[in-house]
Amino acid sequence: MNQLFDFFLEVPEKTPKAVLLIRLMAGGVFFWEGILKFVYTNQGVGRFTKLGFPFPADLATGIGCLEIVGGLLLIFGLCTRLISLVFIGEMIVAILSTKISLYLGTYPLPLPPAPPTVGIWAVLHEIRSDYAQIMCSAFLLAVGPGMLSLDWNLFGAKKATTYSKK
Repeated sequence: MNQLFDFFLEVPEKTPKAVLLIRLMAGGVFFWEGILKFVYTNQGVGRFTKLGFPFPADLATGIGCLEIVGGLLLIFGLCTRLISLVFIGEMIVAILSTKISLYLGTYPLPLPPAPPTVGIWAVLHEIRSDYAQIMCSAFLLAVGPGMLSLDWNLFGAKKATTYSKK
């Protein structure tokens, strides 16, 4: 259990500073998508209702809050690996709950405005943002937040000093 805990707090020293760019990209998208769930009904409660989720208002609020807070955590590099794992799960659920019906032609939301509108090519086109978010989150889970992060300032520097004294 300690190894798992250590993994989520570990900030390798050799991580390139450019990891910050991936955190800003993924965190920014999650952050503003979370805000959109509150600003536009069709992105929040309306979307969850049309998709047939139970308790759509509560779920939209919860997911919106998760994306806002989690997006900020990624941007600042705090609990990066943990929130990346959560976001991978969220994006998998988002894909499964929307793209299967798009493939089958039973999509309850408006179809894409231009061909392809159903089938595998429509799914591949519509999944691009979800796929990018999963890949960025997987990268951050694997590599960690980098040294330009709150994780490094809170946990990495202490750990590096502790290990160097051994």
